[in-house]
Amino acid sequence: MIIIPAIDIYENKVVRLKKGDFNQVSFYPQTPLDQAMKYEEHGFRYLHIIDLSGSKTGNISVLDTIREIKARTNLLVEFGGGIRSEADIPGIFMAGVDRLIIGSLSIKDKPEFEKIAQRYDPESIIIAADVKDEMIAVQGWTEQTNVSIYSHIEYCQSFGINTFLCTDIAKDGLLTGTNKELYSKILFRYPDIRLIASGGIKDIEDVRAVGKINVHGVVIGRAIYENKIDLKELAQIGK
Repeated sequence: MIIIPAIDIYENKVVRLKKGDFNQVSFYPQTPLDQAMKYEEHGFRYLHIIDLSGSKTGNISVLDTIREIKARTNLLVEFGGGIRSEADIPGIFMAGVDRLIIGSLSIKDKPEFEKIAQRYDPESIIIAADVKDEMIAVQGWTEQTNVSIYSHIEYCQSFGINTFLCTDIAKDGLLTGTNKELYSKILFRYPDIRLIASGGIKDIEDVRAVGKINVHGVVIGRAIYENKIDLKELAQIGK
């Protein structure tokens, strides 16, 4: 299992939201670059960056920050937030992003998503499947759809995409524990996908518990920023 520490960026600051709610935002003092360098110093190889302003407005705002992080570290960056069309993709890769995270686009604009899926290496694409009661939510979690997580996985697999980042909205940012039951259910039906768990990780034991259900990786945010998890101990789990 790979450990992927998260940096959510809003107004050029490191933040975390509760349940994706912009009215429940916590700001942290460190810069995105400082936090990224701290992760690398502790031995992490991967970094999860979300442009929350981009998610909200559709205008990607953090590419300069990503360029700076890539210039100063050797971290592998997965990035999402504000991707609205195929035209956005070349600039993202030019900034140094290693893997795209595509969420709402794969639901809201399938023709545009399919252009991306057919034009780019499926290994460079992660599908963000944000769910509430096993149904996909989009637009920064503000809009519930009638698309199930299971049908969406099958749709994306038809393009050769096999990496899915699943967040249970009800858990995210609350430090109440992650939804192991949901991840177990998904992996029972699709044992060959690379499933990345996200949302609700509260402590190091929660990380170990998620690892036991054979997820590919886990994204961790608030538990790090609120000092609920020791970075040295966390880095050891990911080795």
